[in-house]
Amino acid sequence: MDFALPTNAAGWMPFAAAAVAVLLGLAALFAPRLVLAAIGLAPSAGSRDALGGSRASLAGFWLGTGLVGAALYDQPFVQLALGAGWLFSGFGRLVSLLTDGATFRAIFYLVVELVLAAAALAPAFGFVSS
Repeated sequence: MDFALPTNAAGWMPFAAAAVAVLLGLAALFAPRLVLAAIGLAPSAGSRDALGGSRASLAGFWLGTGLVGAALYDQPFVQLALGAGWLFSGFGRLVSLLTDGATFRAIFYLVVELVLAAAALAPAFGFVSS
């Protein structure tokens, strides 16, 4: 299978959403304390379970979906899967905003997640043509 970078907006949008997932995954894998602090969580002193959980649940998922999304960015089913992941991340963030209260950080991450979801889903639903 040959890999080629996208040549149009319909390719670049899901590729960029996948690339962000890969970058976040690498950050969560190699700097879990930094990622946990960025999302407002802090592992207790000496707690290795929180770091392991970050590397497994965050890094593993982001890296897996991001790498497949970047490699197969032009496949509608992959675009749908990547977009659904970002969309439901945003939905979870929205539920948290409504039930737990709004903070600037939470609103910012909601906007980022929705933009990434739109970038992956727009070509799959034909809103951006190739």
